[in-house]
Amino acid sequence: MSERAAPFYCPYCGDEDLRPSEEGHGAWECRACNRAFQLKFLGLLAEGFRAAPSQHSAPDSPHGGAS
Repeated sequence: MSERAAPFYCPYCGDEDLRPSEEGHGAWECRACNRAFQLKFLGLLAEGFRAAPSQHSAPDSPHGGAS
């Protein structure tokens, strides 16, 4: 990957005031909660680990819903 992965919000407080850290690639600082964190790409998941879409839709409940 040639571009830096940028988070949209702090994983600790949810604030959006983030700045790249001088600690290294993928490191970010949150100005709101004064925490530093790092993003790291771990890899792709194998096809077998992906949740398969449901083959059958859930039956309609005879007791629920508006009539």
